[in-house]
Amino acid sequence: MFFILSKTLGNALAPVNFLVGLGVLGAVLSATRLSSLGRGLMIAAAVLLAVAAFSPAGRLLLYPLESRFPPWDPGQRAPDGIIVLGGSIDADVSLARDTPVVRRSPDRIIAAAALARQYPNARVVFTGGSPRLVSDAREADYAAALFESLGVDRSRLIMERQSRNTHENAEFTKALVAPNPGERWVLVTSAFHMPRSIGLFRKAGFPVEAYPVDWWVGGRRAALSFTTLALDGLSRTDIAVREWFGLIAYRVTGRIDDLLPRPMHIDSPGPR
Repeated sequence: MFFILSKTLGNALAPVNFLVGLGVLGAVLSATRLSSLGRGLMIAAAVLLAVAAFSPAGRLLLYPLESRFPPWDPGQRAPDGIIVLGGSIDADVSLARDTPVVRRSPDRIIAAAALARQYPNARVVFTGGSPRLVSDAREADYAAALFESLGVDRSRLIMERQSRNTHENAEFTKALVAPNPGERWVLVTSAFHMPRSIGLFRKAGFPVEAYPVDWWVGGRRAALSFTTLALDGLSRTDIAVREWFGLIAYRVTGRIDDLLPRPMHIDSPGPR
């Protein structure tokens, strides 16, 4: 039920979808006795779309998420395993074209492959099924070919293909690899997605180290800048709002222990 609600209600409340729907509702009401309300809704939708598209709103919402975890510290010993979250491969288009098609967040796969080549003894886990309500395609079915093309031997790869969201990424990956106490595992995902991901892996009892990639905001000063291309601003705002909604929903339902998880060495005096 949580998965169904996240895909239906979550999509409906995505900023662009919601504001377009608000504008359409206003247009319909403008032809009725509620024409004044309809015009007000259309004006509000247009103004809010402009704010989402051109203002720093999206950057300001993304910046605290992307800044939560610092770049990975390669010190200490080599990692025992590398986990990369799905979200890069369009499984349905890949199935239709019979070849891996990367449409989003390519840094996740590129960075994981680079890490795998740097640490040749580490296991590499790709976790990603399909985020769609109905689909026969799975990201993991196409990820292996991408990793091999980037120089990672197939014998090192572990493909987890059943998960539909980040909660299942954590649960299914832990069950699949059965990490031993003291092992060092690195988690590769987009910087804005890292707080929720780390929180879910911790809740699953799988301690991992953050390896953030795929930043959307350059830094503190960039977070205050305006956008000249509407599509860029709308994309940032949409991603940021979805991620904050995800954090809130996961915290309310008890899937994570903190609204905004932080690096372990800040949480406690224990080892990282």
